[in-house]
Amino acid sequence: MSEVADLLFTNVRLATMVGGYGEIEDAALAVRDGRIAWIGPRAAKPQASSEYDCGGAWMTPGLVDCHTHIVHAGNRSNEWEARLNGATYEDIARQGGGIMSTVRATREADVDTLLAQSLPRVARLLSEGVTTLEIKSGYGLEAGAEERMLRAARQVAGRLPVRVATTFLGAHALPPEFAGRPDDYVDALCSEMLPQLARHGLVDAVDAFCERIGFTHAQAERVFEAARRLGLPVKLHAEQLSSQGGAALVARYGGLSADHLEYLDQAGIDAMAAAGTVAVLLPGAYYFLRESTPPPVAALREAGVPMAVATDCNPGTSPMTSLLLAMNMACTLWRLTPQEALLGATIHGARALGLHGQIGTLEVGKVADMALWDIARPADLAYAMGSNPCRAVVNGGILRGAHIAA
Repeated sequence: MSEVADLLFTNVRLATMVGGYGEIEDAALAVRDGRIAWIGPRAAKPQASSEYDCGGAWMTPGLVDCHTHIVHAGNRSNEWEARLNGATYEDIARQGGGIMSTVRATREADVDTLLAQSLPRVARLLSEGVTTLEIKSGYGLEAGAEERMLRAARQVAGRLPVRVATTFLGAHALPPEFAGRPDDYVDALCSEMLPQLARHGLVDAVDAFCERIGFTHAQAERVFEAARRLGLPVKLHAEQLSSQGGAALVARYGGLSADHLEYLDQAGIDAMAAAGTVAVLLPGAYYFLRESTPPPVAALREAGVPMAVATDCNPGTSPMTSLLLAMNMACTLWRLTPQEALLGATIHGARALGLHGQIGTLEVGKVADMALWDIARPADLAYAMGSNPCRAVVNGGILRGAHIAA
């Protein structure tokens, strides 16, 4: 490296996440203009304007939480209590609860209210090394409320040090004003709502909930066609509660990801493998709903499908603001290896957002988003339940303390 770096990290152990953990002991990493400019042994370190001695800490790419519903209003602990008393998720949804409960609260909230309720949740994720976050809409289900959600999501990145990718999830549930008319709602979503939000620059990707209590295969395909006309990538809530062929559908559209996947079949796995579609595993919802059918991890592994891990932070089925805990759950409940879990929260999480060319590994040229950890080895990140060994984070080359106030 011929030019002087802006910031040099020394006395650091790197988990680059290239080819597995990609471990480099006694290393140094240089940052220039917000990007990684040099990686190598400490003995060969380049010159820098500023140097930070990491004291032997581990450095990984910043964590990526690639599936959240973190911007919302309201609380649904009453539904959690009802489930513990015997009600099912589908029972609650059919009685006007579930997603629609959060829709009512979110429709009543302005952007500032949504932001104020969401920032503490986001800050908890960031304190554990998350530097990139996906935020979905889907609790507005009409143009104004969906726009307020997406604007709040954009403002999160202005208030806290995090990269935010926004996903339009208008096809999350059927709003009450369209009761009995799901196709009419999909028409409005595709012809009016989505194009309007896209024109305002609020949509990075498009999602849908393909399920018996959500939208049909054919309706989800219409949403994908609308996204394709606008040049937007797609993803899908697929095979969470039943097998609907959603994974194969999103793969056919070159989708970024298929998410949940507890009832994924071999045809869906094969389609995802051929398309390069990421399997986003969401153990928080599985745990919180007390499900008993795990996603087919061994078959996904055998087919070479990349597996991401995310919190699915949402008020009804996964009120989780710890990606480290999601990693532990994925290992304990579904037998991911710790290395697979960390890959799932770094490079494969980035891949699920279409950002793997910019973030997700420690490589020269990528954005300098990193996390520093006081751990003995990388597997510790998925090992110790409830611990937070994050010492500091680096966002675009700027070093920050781990505990970030909202």
